[in-house]
Amino acid sequence: MTKWLFLSKNATDPVINLFAAGCRQPVINTEVFKYTPGPYPIVLRGIMKHKVIKQCWSDNRTFYYVDTGYFGNEKTITNPRGWKLYHRIVKNNLQHGEIIARPDDRWNKLGKTIAPWKKHGRKILVAKPDIKPCVFYGIDLEQWVSNTVETIKQYTDRPVVVRERAPKREDRITTDTLESALMDDVFALVTYNSIAATESVLLGIPAFTLAAANAASPVCSNDLSKIDNPYYPDDQKKHAWACHLSYGQFHLSELRDGSAHAKLEQWYG
Repeated sequence: MTKWLFLSKNATDPVINLFAAGCRQPVINTEVFKYTPGPYPIVLRGIMKHKVIKQCWSDNRTFYYVDTGYFGNEKTITNPRGWKLYHRIVKNNLQHGEIIARPDDRWNKLGKTIAPWKKHGRKILVAKPDIKPCVFYGIDLEQWVSNTVETIKQYTDRPVVVRERAPKREDRITTDTLESALMDDVFALVTYNSIAATESVLLGIPAFTLAAANAASPVCSNDLSKIDNPYYPDDQKKHAWACHLSYGQFHLSELRDGSAHAKLEQWYG
């Protein structure tokens, strides 16, 4: 098994610790970690590890970025409390921004569906990004919102609604869900890096993604001048996209038993 360096905040990050234990490898406390060039891939969780990520990019060093999964973390019969059971693991980036041909077994196991395009609705919903990606990408949050809304209004007379994500996850998965917002007469969603775009496409609402890395980019547009004429990829492409993303995320049980590590080495080398 290839040695990987698992960076764990205060050595207590539950996801990284579980992943490392499944690989029978130790964790490294981020508070004492000092980056030095080397051959071993780095595993880290959270966008605020931006200095390490950017150094890896600069050194052309392999890293694996861990964050919330794309599917399977919502409240369902099998996940009644909406626990974050799935985590995405991305090689050398923050999200999976392309489509690689994959089998459909992992997607089918999730029991999810992709709704047909609705092609109606009146509003444009702007999903306001969190402050953390703004820090990572060096953008001013309020300026981004202002510029984005202004640009949208240059190309449409549709009402623009800015949605700020509820601070508490319990509210986001119960009383203030993105799905309920999207179903409220929304024609298209606009976002920066948020995986809200992924949920939007699954619900049949076209989306526009503006960040350099967004998992929904292959099935979305990034040209706001087309806001009244969104990109509607066909069912075959949407299915291929969903299958690929399902191969980029892992259940906690796969982290625990080491199979996530084995699969990543098999798929990506």
